[in-house]
Formats: sequence, C-alpha cells, structure tokens
Amino acid sequence: MTSHDRPTTDAHAHPDPSAGPSPAPSGQGAEDAPDGRQLTEAALFEAFGGVRGMVETVVPGLLFVTIFTINKDLHASAIAALAVSLVLAAVRLVRKDTVKHAFSGVLGVAFGVVFAMMTGNAKDFYLPGMLYTLGLAVAYLGTTLAGVPLIGLMLGPVFKENLSWRTRNPGRKKAYAKSSWAWGLILLAKCAILFPLYWWADTTQLGWVLIALKIPPFLLAVYLTWIFLAKAPPPIDVFAEMEAKEKAEEEAAERRRGERAAAAPVTGEPYGDIAAPAVPERPQGPRHRR
Repeated sequence: MTSHDRPTTDAHAHPDPSAGPSPAPSGQGAEDAPDGRQLTEAALFEAFGGVRGMVETVVPGLLFVTIFTINKDLHASAIAALAVSLVLAAVRLVRKDTVKHAFSGVLGVAFGVVFAMMTGNAKDFYLPGMLYTLGLAVAYLGTTLAGVPLIGLMLGPVFKENLSWRTRNPGRKKAYAKSSWAWGLILLAKCAILFPLYWWADTTQLGWVLIALKIPPFLLAVYLTWIFLAKAPPPIDVFAEMEAKEKAEEEAAERRRGERAAAAPVTGEPYGDIAAPAVPERPQGPRHRR
C-alpha cells in the first residue's frame, strides 16, 4: 500500500489535507498534487447538476405557481410546467449533455400533474416533490446511522474511490457522515415548513414558499458538504490501483514467459536430435540338455 492508500487521521500531518486524488507515484511532492478544493467543487457540481440543474429544478414549479396565481387554471398551469420541463430535457439531449437531472425534473413534474389532475386540487401538484424530499431526508439520516452515508454512496464513484472510504479511509467516511447529517437535517427542516402549509395555506402561498425554499437550503447543504470534504483526507483512486495491479500482473507474466524461453535449451533431451546408438543383441545358441 502506497502512502496515498493509507488512511489519514491527523490533519496536521498534511499542510493541505484537501489535496484530492493523486494518480502520481507515491514519491510525488505535495506541490504537484491537484487542488482538492477544486476537485471537490467539480464533483459536487457534477453530482448535483450545478447552476443549470438548479434552474431546471426551479423553472417548472415557478411557471406553475405564476400561471395559477394569475388565472387559477389548474390545467393550463400543469400543462405549461410539464411542457417547459420537456423542453429543458430536449435541449440537453440535443446538446448531448447529462440528462439525469432534466429527466428527474420531468418525472417530478409529471407525477405532480397526475396527482393534481386526479384530485382536482392544485396543491397536490407539489405533494410528490414534498414526499420525495421527506423520503430523501430519511434516507440521508438512516444510511448514516447504518454506517453507509448516502453522500458517500453518491460521490464515491465521482471521486473514483467507490466504497474504499468505508474501510480504508476513516477520515473521509467521517466527512461523508457529517455531510449526510447536514443534508438530512436541512431537508427535514424544509419539510417541517412545507407540510403544515400544505394543510393550512392556499395553493399560491404554498407555491411561492416552496419556490423560495428551493435554492437556499440546497446551497447550504452543498456548501457544508464542500467544507467537510475539503478538510477530509484525499480519496483513494481505486481505478488507478486496479490499473497498476493489472499492469504489474502483465509484467510478471511476461517475465515468467521470458524465463521459460531462456531455460528451454537447458532442459532439452540429452541427445538432442541424434538418436542414441543401438545396443546389439547377443545371439543365443541352442540350449543343450544334460
């Protein structure tokens, strides 16, 4: 195990504990390692969609509540929200961008439209998203209590460490646990505000409060995650380890083949291709009886 593979628990032992994954040899100096804060920021943007992902999350709901506030038309509001979410997904497809965030938005809006159309209550447009938020909060807290924080499961592949943080990098596991606690508690606080409004407020009040609570809690959770991970030990690049192991195995096999080829003449037959001389048989005379 190289020095990058060993779990790091002492933050003072590394001047820059956020140095991030390093594919370079273990003898590489810290000044040559990539900046961990930038890597963490890039990973969070990739995992949560960045600014564009936030826009795609907010726009359909904003359009719904705006139209409903103006004309109180459930059908027009629902169709407009679904249409704009489909347009956003189509733009990503045309540009060949990652579509997971856009499609998740389409599914969320579609469920909201179905609920609202079935019940005839415009507030039910927001109910699937609220239930999803509550379920996500429970998942963050439950997986953290189980020792496999959800943030680690989400970001492990992004950092190319997979689940190595569970057993080989305790400092990073602790950071993932703190991040998951932050996400779970922030989402629970959001639900504590929205669900009473669902029962007591009208559709427009609930809609505008929900829009107002879309971005700030999300940014707070992302910021706390960034802080925790930036101070954590660098991730272990398991993909680089696997590639190095495969390369070492190939080199070892090549050496064994070379050794066998070099030893082949020595271990040949003693006479080579020259046949051994035949031993003449002794003629047997007639046997006499006494």
